[in-house]
Amino acid sequence: MKHTKSSLSLALGTAIVLSTVAVAAPAEAASKEKCYGVALAGQNDCAAGPGTSCAGSSKTDYQSNAWKLVPAGTCMDMESKTSSTGHGQLKAF
Repeated sequence: MKHTKSSLSLALGTAIVLSTVAVAAPAEAASKEKCYGVALAGQNDCAAGPGTSCAGSSKTDYQSNAWKLVPAGTCMDMESKTSSTGHGQLKAF
């Protein structure tokens, strides 16, 4: 019986932790935005255009079609040496 109680406690604790993580993940994602043209070569988060697969696949620094997740509201203040404005963009350029 003691073994069953500890197993039940472990299962309940795991369920609580997992439900907390599941709730926190969308909130964290909402506080981020995709910022194009700011990632260094091989450091993009995804969508690096034709000829690339995804995360870490950008071929050049500040690639215009590769994005990096950054804190919301900071993208257009970040440096981009390929952007016409000199800053990151919210869409590929």
